[in-house]
Amino acid sequence: MRARLALQSTGIQVELREIVLKDKAPEFLDTSPSKTVPCLKAGKRVIDESLHIMAWALGQKDPEHWLEMPPEGYELIAQCDGPFKQALDRTKYATRYTENDPSEERKKASEFIEALEIQLTDGFLFADTPKVADMAILPFVRQFANTDKTWFANQPWPKVQTWLDRFVNSDQFSSIMDKYPKWTTGDPITLFPN
Repeated sequence: MRARLALQSTGIQVELREIVLKDKAPEFLDTSPSKTVPCLKAGKRVIDESLHIMAWALGQKDPEHWLEMPPEGYELIAQCDGPFKQALDRTKYATRYTENDPSEERKKASEFIEALEIQLTDGFLFADTPKVADMAILPFVRQFANTDKTWFANQPWPKVQTWLDRFVNSDQFSSIMDKYPKWTTGDPITLFPN
């Protein structure tokens, strides 16, 4: 999701090949060192981490000035991708992590959301427009909210809830959520953003 957000923001057009995780195309497996999505092949370079794809795209052009944020933004991204994501996974996929108490993991994840609640000013984390921290973190906050929408809506996080609602109801979000058929060899290539 966040890789597509950055590509959309920059307008860098790529060939999009939809991969079905349970039936990965051999060409994808030959390309991606980690065998995970997303994966971007730019010439001979292969980038298979969403945050690295964001950095690659925004390093070429940054028309919405996402990179204009303080170093604390990168610290928040690291917290999101580390402790928060770990707690999110152990909450969302509790049956996979039977050694962990999902309610304790949700409590750990909530600590990050509380930090975001304090950080949010002017509608976004660091300005009155989104920065890379907003776009790198929002997809994971959405996942956390979706684990129990009623519970999330009843938490004392009005700024986070408004921030998330604005994101999921935006044209920007809806345009990256289009579904594509599974790509197989010989299929026409979909261009993104189109």
